[in-house]
Amino acid sequence: MSVTETVLPASPNLHDQPIERVQRDGVDYVVLGTAHVSRSSVEAVQTLLANEHFDAVAVELCESRAQGMRDPEAFKQMDLFRVIRQGKAGMVAASLVLSTFQKRLADQYGIQPGAEMKAAMDGADAQKLPVWLIDREVGTTLKRAWHSVGFWQRFGLLGGLLASVFERETIDEKEIEKLKQGDMLESAFSEFASESAPLYRSLIAERDAFMAARLREEAGQSITANPCRVLVVIGAGHLKGMCENLRVQQSDPTATVAELAKSPPKAQWPKWLAIGLVLLVFVAIGYAFHRNTALGAQALRDWVLYTGGFAALGALLARAHPVSILAAFIAAPIKPFRPGIPAGGISAMAEAWIRRPRVADFESLRDDIVHWSGWWTNRVARTLLNFFLVSLGTVVGEYAAGIHILKSLF
Repeated sequence: MSVTETVLPASPNLHDQPIERVQRDGVDYVVLGTAHVSRSSVEAVQTLLANEHFDAVAVELCESRAQGMRDPEAFKQMDLFRVIRQGKAGMVAASLVLSTFQKRLADQYGIQPGAEMKAAMDGADAQKLPVWLIDREVGTTLKRAWHSVGFWQRFGLLGGLLASVFERETIDEKEIEKLKQGDMLESAFSEFASESAPLYRSLIAERDAFMAARLREEAGQSITANPCRVLVVIGAGHLKGMCENLRVQQSDPTATVAELAKSPPKAQWPKWLAIGLVLLVFVAIGYAFHRNTALGAQALRDWVLYTGGFAALGALLARAHPVSILAAFIAAPIKPFRPGIPAGGISAMAEAWIRRPRVADFESLRDDIVHWSGWWTNRVARTLLNFFLVSLGTVVGEYAAGIHILKSLF
């Protein structure tokens, strides 16, 4: 195995662009680091494809993101009922929130997020070159990132996501271009890692290894010419790490991809804690009935009022339909006897059924959620908001009911 690294000849559209070249197993990888909202990144992709010969083009996209870029209208066909039933409301909401930061930059500079990836795929199609999708599925990455940090760190992560949505500060385009300088990125990521090494690992390091393995996997399966050249278009933050992995990886690429593509196992302690709390509350209610029928009836009433009341309050805060609020109130108290879809899911499905999202809601969704009011005026966003607030209200109600009932008995 020979490994070399060079910089491509200068070109008007490649001036100061971060480009590395790695030769591995007879394949010459030309790796372009880009900013995901940058005119010069698009121009660099187009210049490389116009002036250099390649046998394939690899992009930092997973199947779902690539499909979204190729068919922007597909998002309008999202089945909200299916999303809620399958427990994917959180992933959909998180993906929407993550997309708003890039959209804010795009609105400033008139270029769509990921335009350089779209340019790479379009250029490959025009030259009839195979397109390799080398990034890990975004849902898997979000799950691994979420599970990699502790309970309290998750609040900071959520706060950062929300701040990225509603921040109104204008970002200088020169600052976007500076993000493509390797030394600045290394410094930024080093600081990030010192604050949360697990989060850095799941968001950056694991994907560096995953993309390097995917390149080796695709090269082994697809390339017949020797030597051959592949254009790799990735975010500049992955440039150093991915290239280093590409140089030194010795493990079987398919096994590496399979290992890093696994969704993390769900933590069991929250489930058992919730079960323990509910069992304790119902033991207390049974004890109350044993002591006095009226006392037991009061304890049971408190359980219904606290769990149903807080769940209904969540739906009310989401400005849900009265039927959705009623559904939340009824579903929350019987949650222990009704495994499956949570109270938030039942209320959200009622909301989606009564106030069916219109095509216009899907079309304007990403624009609407940039503003606070959009979460209540857009029917898709309001349904997701209803799901979360009712789910949160149910949990709060369970703990409040448990504390109140136990205090009334002792």
